[in-house]
Amino acid sequence: MRIAVGTDHAGLPLKRIVVAWLEEHGYEVVDFGVNTPDKVDYPDYVAPAARAVAAGECHFGFVFGGSGTGEQIVANKIDGIRCCQATEPVTAALARRHNDANVLSMGARIVGEQLAIGCVEAFLATDFEGGRHIPRVQKIMALEQE
Repeated sequence: MRIAVGTDHAGLPLKRIVVAWLEEHGYEVVDFGVNTPDKVDYPDYVAPAARAVAAGECHFGFVFGGSGTGEQIVANKIDGIRCCQATEPVTAALARRHNDANVLSMGARIVGEQLAIGCVEAFLATDFEGGRHIPRVQKIMALEQE
């Protein structure tokens, strides 16, 4: 399974931890940067990662920043993306189960390494429940066409 990742300078330490975990567990990582601590603008790296997910080039995406909030906003500007910001695994799992989220955002200044791995594991291990959630997700997707 291919996973897109993107970060700014603040999220770089957490991205490195998550990428190592993903590769160790057999996932193919497509890294949209950054790889240095030089200050950058997160939309330049998060948007391409989200576009890769929306285009079907990657199955899921993980984006990182200082708080994860701006990264979530950017990802959700891309048609076809349902990005959730999580600080613990329950939220990450519910985003998949109820919202069919395809990108997860986390903040390196908010989420510790082990908690982040827990979020990634929960996100990847949870399937979309469907059922009563299908019309809701369809309504979310319809908003992109307005």
